[in-house]
Amino acid sequence: MEKKIALITGATSGIGRASAITLAKMGFHIIATGRRTDRLEELGSEMPKGIDFLPLVFDVRDRETVMEILGNLPENWKNVDVLLNNAGNAHGMDPIQSGNMDDWDAMIDINVKGLLYVSKAIMPGMCERKSGMIINIGSIAGKEVYPNGNVYCGSKHAVDAITKGMRMDLNPFGIRVVAIHPGLVETEFSLVRFKGDSKRSETIYQGYEPLVAQDIADIIEFAVNRPAHVVLADIVVLPTAQASATLVKKDLK
Repeated sequence: MEKKIALITGATSGIGRASAITLAKMGFHIIATGRRTDRLEELGSEMPKGIDFLPLVFDVRDRETVMEILGNLPENWKNVDVLLNNAGNAHGMDPIQSGNMDDWDAMIDINVKGLLYVSKAIMPGMCERKSGMIINIGSIAGKEVYPNGNVYCGSKHAVDAITKGMRMDLNPFGIRVVAIHPGLVETEFSLVRFKGDSKRSETIYQGYEPLVAQDIADIIEFAVNRPAHVVLADIVVLPTAQASATLVKKDLK
C-alpha cells in the first residue's frame, strides 16, 4: 500500500494538533511543523502504532527556512498528499488608528505570507503528480469584519481570496482545495490574541459551548474522506450559540 503523507503547520496546539492526531488515525504518516520543539516531541509520542512522524521546527514567516526545509524533504517524505495550512494567529484588538504595527506585521506574515510560503514549497510536487489536497484554515473573520478586528479580518479575508485563487489555478491538476472558516473555537488562540491575559481570554468562551479543536479535525477527516470527484470547497462552521462574528447567545449567571 502506498504511503499517505499529511503535512500540518502549527501542529503544536489547538486545531493543528487535533488534526495531526486525527489524520494519523486515518493512516496518514505525519509531517508536523511548529516553533516549539517540546510540543512536537509530545505530539510524536501520541502517534498510533505504525505511523511515521517527521517533526520540523521552523517559523512559517521565515521564507528562506521554509523553502530550505520543505524543499529538501527526505525522499520518502516528498510526496505530500494533504497539506493543512493551519498556522495562524491574532494579536490585539485595537482600533486601527491606535493599532500596533508589530502586531500587524505578525498577523500578515503568519496568516498570509506563511501560508503562501509553505504552499509554494509543496504545490509543485502535487502538480507534477496531478493529485493532492490543500486545506486552508480561515476564519469567520474572513467572511465578516467586526470592530477592532481590522487587520486580523483583512488577513483572513486574504486567506479566503487566496484559497479561491488556488482552486482556480490548481484545477487543471486535479488538486482539491478546501477552506474551513471556524467561528469561536476554544484553543490558545485568545490567550495569544490578548497577549497572555488569561482572565480576558477565558471570558471569550464563558456562558455558551464553543467549538473545540476536535470539531474542526472531524470536519477535516470528513473532507479528506470524500470521493476523488468531491471537494468541500468552502465551509463555515460555528458553535450553535454563535450567529455571526459578533452575535453570540451567552447565559452568564
